[in-house]
Amino acid sequence: MAHVPYLDELAIIAVTAVIVTVLLGRLKLPTVAGLLCSGVLIGPAAIGLVKSSETIEALAEIGVVLLLFTIGLEFPARRLIETFRRVAIGGALQVGGTMGVTVAVAMMTGESPSRAVFYGFVVALSSTAIVLRALTDRQELDAPHGRVVVGTLIFQDLCVVPMVLIVPLLGDHNQGSAVVGISIALGKAVLVVAGTLLVARVVVPHVLKLVDASRSREVFLLAVLGLCIGIAWLTAVSGLSLALGAFLAGVIVADTEYGHRAMGDMLPLRDVFLSVFFVSLGMLFDVRVVVARPGAVFLMLAMFLIVKGVIASLAALATRMPARVAWLTGVGLAQFGEFGFVLARLGEKSGVVTPEDTAPLLAAGILSMIITPILIRVAPRFRGGVKLLTALERKGTTHVADAKSDGPLDQHIVIVGFGIAGKFAARALGAAGFRYVVLELNSETVRVARETGEPIYYGDATSTDTLHHLKLESARALVILMNDPEALKRVIVTAKRMAANVPILIRTRYLAHKDELLRLGATDVVAEEVEAGVEVISRLMQWLDVPQSEIDQKVIELRSASAPTAS
Repeated sequence: MAHVPYLDELAIIAVTAVIVTVLLGRLKLPTVAGLLCSGVLIGPAAIGLVKSSETIEALAEIGVVLLLFTIGLEFPARRLIETFRRVAIGGALQVGGTMGVTVAVAMMTGESPSRAVFYGFVVALSSTAIVLRALTDRQELDAPHGRVVVGTLIFQDLCVVPMVLIVPLLGDHNQGSAVVGISIALGKAVLVVAGTLLVARVVVPHVLKLVDASRSREVFLLAVLGLCIGIAWLTAVSGLSLALGAFLAGVIVADTEYGHRAMGDMLPLRDVFLSVFFVSLGMLFDVRVVVARPGAVFLMLAMFLIVKGVIASLAALATRMPARVAWLTGVGLAQFGEFGFVLARLGEKSGVVTPEDTAPLLAAGILSMIITPILIRVAPRFRGGVKLLTALERKGTTHVADAKSDGPLDQHIVIVGFGIAGKFAARALGAAGFRYVVLELNSETVRVARETGEPIYYGDATSTDTLHHLKLESARALVILMNDPEALKRVIVTAKRMAANVPILIRTRYLAHKDELLRLGATDVVAEEVEAGVEVISRLMQWLDVPQSEIDQKVIELRSASAPTAS
């Protein structure tokens, strides 16, 4: 049988990635870290099992195109506009602040303005894949800091589009007409985007409808893939970028009724090529660069982990986030991003930088990506960062003295969190004639609720000052309905220290967390998975015409398994 070129190297990549990822998984490190480390291991600077780096990088570029396509699938035009509006301030502060500081540092070290801007672009971007995976594993996507981090990552992804347009115009041959070139490129981008969206909104739904009529999953997948690659190719021919075209294709398909199906079909394909992308990124790590140029590598690593993290934290503080949320936001955004690699390669092709220039940047970036999952894990336990940020926190961020009051608070119920469960609790207490106050960290939720007359306050429940202003000491009960598991534990400890006799009722996601929460001082714990299971069984038995008395008995038996074992 004839030898298939590069098949042996792809096999090496697959086997090594699986082994390394599984081993690192035992250390609780995410899959992305394993892929990066496997790339480092088999790359030319280490064992050197893979030598056809050009071919691997070509496959990796497909992964980036598919990544942008699936990001576009998550953002139909309407949601794209709403998301941009919601995260614009915080995202602009983080991206703009990071770029500004990076440009200043680069120019102080002797770089030209165009190269300094290039470095600013690269450093400003964070890793969507690594951070989202880490937040998902820790069940913190819906936590206050999780929402801030995700919103900022979305803003960064949107910023990639103009960055990709501008980088080729920063080369030496464009120095004299950079402003004119950028203006022309952005104008061309607007025309191409508008024309593509206009034509696609008319044509694509009909094309996908015809394809769907074939009842063939393979044909549908090929059609979606064709749209992705075809529109990406058209934008590239127009002098723009593959990345912009792929993103546009995703937005176009997302606006059709086939968006969810396209996402489901494309995800496995994207994950395969994106895995190759992370391995190829790891292959770029060269320990010899660290040894030969340690100053440059560790300066850039400090820019990612320290300077970028501080700027992200300050941006969160500026949007009235409490110190703890700002601290976790800074840690979550302090690393190199996948699209930084794309911009680095684009900068090399455009003559903005050379491979020698990007070598320490990529080495520091890859180190930051490997370190990030560890930092995200330990950050909630490191209170020194929170204390430092507390000194800078805006006055009134965690206090509720400026809110309206109907008189002295006494024998009231304190509700922490105003999601669905919090609204249900407030409605029930109000109907029964009990006085309550609500504490919430989402400023938009607070604004809307206050307009309806709710006694709701913006503040951080882990703060002693906040709980003191809510008169927790004289409260009848504390009900905690928040989505941040680590913050929840801190609220319990703080509340018990302030008001040991006030009973605490808590909602948690998993039954496995109940005993720990009870040990910390919770009076009673409601586990979502238990209550969901009880409700499912109850409704199923009703469908089967089981007598209500038997259903009630079964519900009692099921709930007894989650009854408090400590107090």
